[in-house]
Amino acid sequence: MKEFHRLEWDPERCRVELDELRELLASRRILEERETTLPFFRERKHLSAFIGAYDPWGITRFDLLAYEYNLFGDFTCDLVVGDSTTKHFGFVEFEIAAPDNIFVRKRGKSTPEWASRFERGYSQLVDWFWKLHEEESQYAYRDRFGTPPIEYFGLLIIGRDESFSSREQRRFDWRTSRTVVNSKHIYCRTFDRLYADLLSRLEQYSFGEARDDSIRSSQSGKRKSKRRDKT
Repeated sequence: MKEFHRLEWDPERCRVELDELRELLASRRILEERETTLPFFRERKHLSAFIGAYDPWGITRFDLLAYEYNLFGDFTCDLVVGDSTTKHFGFVEFEIAAPDNIFVRKRGKSTPEWASRFERGYSQLVDWFWKLHEEESQYAYRDRFGTPPIEYFGLLIIGRDESFSSREQRRFDWRTSRTVVNSKHIYCRTFDRLYADLLSRLEQYSFGEARDDSIRSSQSGKRKSKRRDKT
């Protein structure tokens, strides 16, 4: 795919799809990338688009979406999300959700090493950033993303929380919070952390709806009170 799908993002639909992600994570310990993860997100466009919430100031409309996005013929991105107004984008790589995909233990070593699957997924994001930088002056780049420079982030989604000791959790958090490539952030999240992050961000929409309900309830109560006073 070389073009973006336009989406009218619906927070209520996104909430339903996020609940389905929670159920999937609870029912399976391991999620294969091609057999499970990609089909799951492809069928849930509102949840997929909401991954753009990792750029809370740049992506607010969640209205651009592309699966298996062809990046100038050299690479394929599992998912790209964006905002048509701000021209901010997020490039997402899914890897297998399994306990040993981030750290692996080697015989004779007390400290686990970074797993090859993690390094491979991470390197793919670095290559995507290189390609975006290299193509920035080309007309094809402008046709796809608009006038450069554009803002974007990378996100590697891999593994499960259960794989971490407290020390490896600190290593993982340190790496993902301090990694910048060509002035762009690359975030790394487990599938469990992805769910928790999106749930937290989605709560602001629930709060807005609850506030509207409270206002309507208050107004209804005032009208009833006025009717009683008249009688």
